[in-house]
Amino acid sequence: MKITICGSMAFYEEMLRTKSQLEKMSHEVRIPIEGFADENGNLLSVEHYNQLRKNLQIAPEEYGSKKRVDILEHFEKIKWSNSILVANFDKKNIANYIGANTLMEMGLALYLQKGIYLLNPVPDVPYQTEILGTLPKILNGDLSLIK
Repeated sequence: MKITICGSMAFYEEMLRTKSQLEKMSHEVRIPIEGFADENGNLLSVEHYNQLRKNLQIAPEEYGSKKRVDILEHFEKIKWSNSILVANFDKKNIANYIGANTLMEMGLALYLQKGIYLLNPVPDVPYQTEILGTLPKILNGDLSLIK
């Protein structure tokens, strides 16, 4: 199966591990961006880029422009896939966090009639009903349930 992993970039290391596990199960897997290039074309890790952004060393307009490109590129990965897997782990004192970008990706997957899997249960957030409205299959951490 062709699977695109979605989730907060704070979970990037977990996404890499999940990608590896899925590939061992013979799935084709795509993940969000692997890094950002600086003005000289040097690749920065996601963590380093986010730290620069938080320290305001990257202008908000530049970050917004880059973010738009990244969103559209990830939407293409969702279009390519049969299903998405939401890597939802704990963040910001929220168990199984799903943020705004991931919810947008789930909405796109719903619209494109792709399968939607959540690695962990639905978080207790104000937009929980919107998440549930995409009718995700909850794996409770068991990747073998992806069919």
